[in-house]
Amino acid sequence: METLRVSGKSRPNSVAGAIAALLRSQSEVEVQAIGPEAVNQAVKAIAIARGYIAPDNLDLIVKPAFVKLELENEERTALRFTVRSQPLQP
Repeated sequence: METLRVSGKSRPNSVAGAIAALLRSQSEVEVQAIGPEAVNQAVKAIAIARGYIAPDNLDLIVKPAFVKLELENEERTALRFTVRSQPLQP
């Protein structure tokens, strides 16, 4: 499963495009964000990606979770969003 890392400076439309492309090919992607600005951009991107995949008759299931990461010899807490696609319900 592919992991996308989102920063506070990430453009939500660009991240949404990457999420949509991965969902079309793999049906599952992880989106990781550390810090409030990054989480904000990640959530926006997930919402935008939902609109991008709707014409393909797909919808999203999102499962958020906290995860501990080791960055530059320092432990950080990140939010990980596991995003899956499923057929759109009528």
